[in-house]
Amino acid sequence: MKHIGAVQAVVTAAGFDREPTAAELDAIEGEMPVIVAEVELLDAQIMTLDRPANELDVRRVRRARNRVLAARRVLANRAAGAQLAGDAA
Repeated sequence: MKHIGAVQAVVTAAGFDREPTAAELDAIEGEMPVIVAEVELLDAQIMTLDRPANELDVRRVRRARNRVLAARRVLANRAAGAQLAGDAA
């Protein structure tokens, strides 16, 4: 019986088996408000899956959706401000 082994280094991809860099962690930290708002929206939507949505559920989903949009707006404005500051330098 012949054994088959990895001949190329690409097959055993050790390059992907690493910890996130400080820049990647900073990027995740900057996006956390959006992530949290999206999780809250998902929670609000999940609560309405198994029953008809009443007025309170509709308000809860609408408020969660507005928080997601506000968090995305803040993130987009921050990114646009960083680009403008980078262009001026």
